[in-house]
Amino acid sequence: MLDVRRMQVLRAVVTSGSVTAAAAHLGFTASAVSQQVAALEKEAGVPLLERFGRGVRPTAAGHLLTEHAAIIAAQLAAASTALADLRAGRTGRLTVRYFASIGPTLLAPALARFSASHPGVAVDPKLSAPDDLSFGDADLTIVVRRPNDPTPPGIRLTPLLSDAYRVVLPTGHRLAAHRVIDLASLADEAWVGSEPPGPCLEPIIDACGAAGFSPNFVAKSEDYATAQGFVAAGLGVSLIPGLGLGARHPGVVVRQVRRPSPTRTIYAATRETASSAPALGALIAALTTAAS
Repeated sequence: MLDVRRMQVLRAVVTSGSVTAAAAHLGFTASAVSQQVAALEKEAGVPLLERFGRGVRPTAAGHLLTEHAAIIAAQLAAASTALADLRAGRTGRLTVRYFASIGPTLLAPALARFSASHPGVAVDPKLSAPDDLSFGDADLTIVVRRPNDPTPPGIRLTPLLSDAYRVVLPTGHRLAAHRVIDLASLADEAWVGSEPPGPCLEPIIDACGAAGFSPNFVAKSEDYATAQGFVAAGLGVSLIPGLGLGARHPGVVVRQVRRPSPTRTIYAATRETASSAPALGALIAALTTAAS
């Protein structure tokens, strides 16, 4: 195996024309340069330099190795630059897990902002459950957590926003004229479920319980567009988080709810070992800005 560092010493001798000049350029003694070239000749099994006037010139083998040494030096320089860009967050790839309702309203504007400031970093968004902290191949995952839920070891949570639920009513509902509706006033209504079991349904159940009733779900949907359609058709009322109401059905009205006002808290989760990565920090900042 040829020694790469000795090949660079040979290249210095060939490009400078003498051992003495190469030694001055490399900061070595002339003796050390000669020893390095002699060791490389032993590895190569053929002479690499020959006397020429007061200096030296490469043999055919020496010329060949000098060309390859230049290629290696260029590749090492490119690798060093690429590593510096990756370390500084100018290049690379980030995989982001997110849940459906925050895709168009939170993630999309955040990715637009991030891509404008970090055009060399590719982002790969993947759909996930709102409580999935398994990460897999993800660098960041957007999740819904209760504020008092314990943080799993090795994970850092950055709060993005508290997403308040809104009451969704058919346009002709008896409470449609009210700007703010007490949750208890909906106790006897038929209800349309808008959430699957999990962290986004729990605030609804807990809030209704605090208001003194359990919602009577007569229809269930796991997407907000369908839930609004059910409400518009008169099947019942619903609670839908604000980020899920970016596109509103023309047959519904949306009102604030109080006493209590249920919310879901959305976080950006990262591994503690990766949280200091510049590109990842910039993506979290973009998410925070979009959330505000």
